[in-house]
Amino acid sequence: MIGVTTDEIVQNMKDIRMAALFISMIVFAFGILIGFWLALTISRPVLALRDAAIKVGAGDFSLRVLPGNNDEIGELSLAFNKMVADLAIAEEKIRTAQHQLVQQEKMASLGQLTAGIAHEIQNPLNFVNNFSELSVELLNELKAETSKEASDAIMKDLQLNLDKIKHHGKRADNIVKGMLMHSGSGGNEKKEVNLNQLIDEFLTLAYLGMRATDSSFVCTIEKKLDPQLPAIMAMSQELSRVLLNLFQNSFYATHEQFLQMKGSGKPYIPSLIVSTFKKENSVLLSVYDNGGGVPDAIKDKIFNPFFTTKPTGKGTGLGLSMSYDIIVKGHGGKIKVDSQLGKYTEFTIELPI
Repeated sequence: MIGVTTDEIVQNMKDIRMAALFISMIVFAFGILIGFWLALTISRPVLALRDAAIKVGAGDFSLRVLPGNNDEIGELSLAFNKMVADLAIAEEKIRTAQHQLVQQEKMASLGQLTAGIAHEIQNPLNFVNNFSELSVELLNELKAETSKEASDAIMKDLQLNLDKIKHHGKRADNIVKGMLMHSGSGGNEKKEVNLNQLIDEFLTLAYLGMRATDSSFVCTIEKKLDPQLPAIMAMSQELSRVLLNLFQNSFYATHEQFLQMKGSGKPYIPSLIVSTFKKENSVLLSVYDNGGGVPDAIKDKIFNPFFTTKPTGKGTGLGLSMSYDIIVKGHGGKIKVDSQLGKYTEFTIELPI
């Protein structure tokens, strides 16, 4: 009969517990090491990919992630880098295409102006030619005149003629400068601008351009320009594009409404009202027409790039988008539209003084 004491059993159990504890600590330490290894080889690259994806989503296409090990994560990193590079190329192509479309929009509006400018510039040139011929005749009379009193009268007439030649010469010069200003690429330098004068110039050019495009076009124009309107600091070249776009849109809308009403036999008089006034530290410009209006469903989209209500071939959908960028981003101003379908459309621009 073999005897086993209780002390031996207790001691054996302690030894087993110690061994189990030791093995557990080794396993735990091994688990921690595996965790660190997984963090280095999997979690960290995945987090780097996540952070890079967030920045790429925000528009930064310059980021690249390190491929790391030659495993699935490394392959994913390489694929991500290629995707970002492709996106950068695609974005550059889009920017180039947008720039070309913007230039086409500018040239399209300039082309519509050409006939109007030719007509408008002809008037001052006719005055210059006529007064020049009269001045030549007066000079011939002055040479033959012996009376001092008659000579003084001729000299006075000559002075008047020269003043008129100077006035109409400046008028022609302003028209040419306006055309060059509109066709230029634009600058970021702001200068003091007389908004009322700019409106006068481009409202006339837009009207004559529309008349040259369609001789049946008619529109009653009412100008309510505040004579006390202060000058503003603005990029006149960019601002002229906004004015021209708004005026052309209004003339197009009223003419379309005129054609529709003419077909239905209902009385309709196309009308455009342009107003300016001062409001605290800003000036406001309102362009109101009684054209067909804008449906409520698309008012929120009207300043989106490439969105247009005109038929295919009649517009690029960039005019109002460009106008929004020029007013809001370029001048720190505001532009909004108010319209009722079939009755009116009013664009209001607010610019800081």
